[in-house]
Amino acid sequence: MKKKLSMRFHTRKWVKPEDLNPNGTLFGGKLLAWIDEELALYSIIQLENSRIVTKHMSEINFRSSSKQGDIIEIGIDVVKFGISSLTLQCEARNIMTRETIITIESTTMVSLGADGKPQPHGKTEIEFIRDRLK
Repeated sequence: MKKKLSMRFHTRKWVKPEDLNPNGTLFGGKLLAWIDEELALYSIIQLENSRIVTKHMSEINFRSSSKQGDIIEIGIDVVKFGISSLTLQCEARNIMTRETIITIESTTMVSLGADGKPQPHGKTEIEFIRDRLK
């Protein structure tokens, strides 16, 4: 059995008319763009490098939908630190219905150097901004 990670929910998005598909529900591509951006921002902060790219996403499992006016919450947890990568797990849920909308078991984000090639980041555990400020 897979160990359940404790998701940290970092951001919320409000579903607006421009986010809908022809069925009147949240367009999956819009949600994936929100998730990819959040994973990149999380990785930039963790790895302290603004040159981060998405290398791989595992199977994406859509489990429910949402409609205009709903508030979506995106949760992230670290699965593992690689030499130049960070592997993350993600869940997006609908705060209004309390249902999980999508789960992504694994997304690999890679830290790049100025030359655009993978660069070791030297990180081995999650760091919180409050700890860096001490």
